[in-house]
Amino acid sequence: MTVAEFIERDTLFVGGRNTTPATSATITVRSASTEQTIGHVAAAAEADVDAAVAAARAAFCDPNGWAAWEPSRRADALTALASVIGGHGEEFTTLVSAQNGMPISTARQIEGGFPGALLSYYGALVREQPPEEYRRGIFVDGVVIRREPIGVVAAIVPWNYPQTLLFTKLAPALAAGCSVVVKPSPETVLDSFLLGDILEQHEILPPGVVNFVPGGREIGAYLVKHPDIDKVAFTGSTAAGRSIGEVCGRLLRPVTLELGGKSAAILLDDADLAAITSDLFGATMMNNGQSCFISSRVLAPRRQYQKVVDALTDMASSAVVGDALDDKTMIGPMVSEAHRERVESYIRKGEAEGARVTTGGGRGGHDRGWFVEPTIFADTNNQMSIAREEIFGPVVTVIPYDDINDAVALANDSEYGLAGTVWTRDKDRALDIARRVQTGTFGVNTYVPDPVAPFGGVKSSGIGRELGPEGLASYQQPKSIYVP
Repeated sequence: MTVAEFIERDTLFVGGRNTTPATSATITVRSASTEQTIGHVAAAAEADVDAAVAAARAAFCDPNGWAAWEPSRRADALTALASVIGGHGEEFTTLVSAQNGMPISTARQIEGGFPGALLSYYGALVREQPPEEYRRGIFVDGVVIRREPIGVVAAIVPWNYPQTLLFTKLAPALAAGCSVVVKPSPETVLDSFLLGDILEQHEILPPGVVNFVPGGREIGAYLVKHPDIDKVAFTGSTAAGRSIGEVCGRLLRPVTLELGGKSAAILLDDADLAAITSDLFGATMMNNGQSCFISSRVLAPRRQYQKVVDALTDMASSAVVGDALDDKTMIGPMVSEAHRERVESYIRKGEAEGARVTTGGGRGGHDRGWFVEPTIFADTNNQMSIAREEIFGPVVTVIPYDDINDAVALANDSEYGLAGTVWTRDKDRALDIARRVQTGTFGVNTYVPDPVAPFGGVKSSGIGRELGPEGLASYQQPKSIYVP
C-alpha cells in the first residue's frame, strides 16, 4: 500500500479480519502537499465500535487467550511483530508524510523506526518483569503482589505522529496482556489500514486483540464512554482531554491524557548559536511545528537578544520548504486547510499585538498544499497570545530575559508543562535549570524522547505517563494477596 495510486477500502479491521462496516459512511483523505484526494476509506459507526469492543472483550476474556499467555510468549510475539512492521517502514513513512505533511526524512526516523523500537523494548521489559512478587508483611506473614492486565483499552490517536503515538499505547498495552480498540484520526487513517492488513496477514496476535474504528470526534466520544472499556489512553488537544477526563472521572475509569504544550527553550549566555542550530531547529520546529513538545518560546538573554533573533531568523529563512515526500524538505505543509487557517490566524494575532515578524508569515509562494513558512516573532513578551497559546505550527516567539531566575520564571509562567530545553556549554548549569522548570520532560542541548523514560506533562499538559516502565504499569492492575 503506497500513495502511488488511489487507496480505496470498504472494510474495517475488527476481530482479526477485515469486516463489512455497519454503514456506508466514508472518510476522504487528501495529500497535505498537493491537496489531491489520495484515499477513500470506510468510517466506523457506533455499531462498529460495539463490534470492536465486543471482539476485544472476547479476546481478553478467553481463558487461553492473549491475557493468559505467559509474558515470555507475549514478548516473542511483540518481537516478531516489530520485525514484520520494520519491513514495511518505507510504506508507513510515505503514507504518513503524504497525509499530514511530515517531512519524509523526519518520518523515516520517527514513524518508520519508533514503533518497532517500542515493541522490542516492551517485549524485553515484560520478559524480565516477574508477574508476581512476594513482600514480607507486618500484620500477615507475607503478601503476593500480582500484576494483571487492566483489560480492554480505548486508544485514541492524533494525526501528527499517528504510528508513533499509536505504539506508545499499543506496545505497553499488548505487553501487559490487554486488548485494544484503536480510533485513528480521520486526517491520518491510511496507515492504520496498512497496519490492519499486516496483522491480518501474519496472524501474530490472536483475533480481537487489536481492532480499528476510524472516525471523527463523535466516534471517539462514543468509544470513551462505552460501558465495556476498562481504560482510555488519549493524545490530543487539552480541550478534548478535559472532556475525556470528565467522562472517565464520572465512570471511575483509568485514563492517560497526553495533551498540549507551550514549552520554552532557555538559551544561556554561553550557548554556541552556530553549533546548536541543527538541534535547535528540531527542538523548535520538528514536524513543521506540529508537535506538542516543541520549544515554541525561545527565551534569550536580554544583552544578546538581537543576536539570538538574527540567528533564529537565519535558521528559519534557510529551511527548505516543500513537498513532504521530497528528501530535501525541512518544513512541509500543515495537515489540513483548516489547520493552516488556524496557524495563520495566530500570525495575524501576533502582529496585531505588536510583535514583529522577522521572517516568514506567508505561504512561501505555494499555490497548492497547506503551507505556512517558518515564522519568527521578535519584540515579544510572555503575555502575548502567541506566547501563551499552543499554535501547533512553525511559529517561534523570541522573548528576552534578565537573569536565570527570570528565565525560569518565564518558562514556568504557562498553563502548560509538557517539555522544555536549555542550551549551554555548562551541563551543571543546565541540570540545575532543568530541575527548576515545572514540566514533565526536559532536554539539555537537544530534545529526543527516549523509550526508557516516562513521557507526559503537568498542569494542562495532561495526567499520567507513557513510555518507560511507568508506561507498562499504567496498563497493569495490581492485586494484593494476603498470606497468613
